[in-house]
Amino acid sequence: MKKQITTYSEEETIQEGKNFASQLRQGDVVALFGDLGSGKTRFAKGISLGLGITEIVASPTFTIISEHAGGKFPLYHFDCYRLRSLNELDEIGFDEYLFGDGICVIEWAENILQRLPKKRCNVFLSHGGTENERTIIIERIE
Repeated sequence: MKKQITTYSEEETIQEGKNFASQLRQGDVVALFGDLGSGKTRFAKGISLGLGITEIVASPTFTIISEHAGGKFPLYHFDCYRLRSLNELDEIGFDEYLFGDGICVIEWAENILQRLPKKRCNVFLSHGGTENERTIIIERIE
């Protein structure tokens, strides 16, 4: 399945993440790809809202992972932007999260491609023609 969406505001990007969350199943991995400011964290916030998580979801930039409970499934939100080596993933127990009971949302997934499972959802976000316009391509790999 491959789907392309265009959004014109941060709120629309969040809403598309929320809509997308309704398709997620326990154990799903969502790999987010895109440049700085392309909407990855907004989309992740939408996913959390769609799962019924009431905590504020922000970029976990300095901690690599933020855990969010209280929704349909736990949400494990990774930010691999500042990852110095793949060994850091082992130090935080990455595989336990990946094959656990929650949903893993991974920002800057391109930095850990070799560690991603083959079965996942890829979400590519890019800047559009105006300041707030974003193109979102969603691809489920089974």
